[in-house]
Amino acid sequence: MALSISLVLLTGVIVVVLWRLGYLRFWPTTTVALFGFSLASTGIAPTIRDAITSVSGWISNISF
Repeated sequence: MALSISLVLLTGVIVVVLWRLGYLRFWPTTTVALFGFSLASTGIAPTIRDAITSVSGWISNISF
């Protein structure tokens, strides 16, 4: 759960920064957000969630 909240906060900050810099426009951004909500209710949502979890686990295991 902590990872989900962190990922949501990180992507939220990125969206706000891009919006403020003028790289995002209202209608394309709204369309992509609606697509994301629609995609979350399909059968592929668990696969996407598992891929994000495995990539984040892989990144957290990298030691510098």
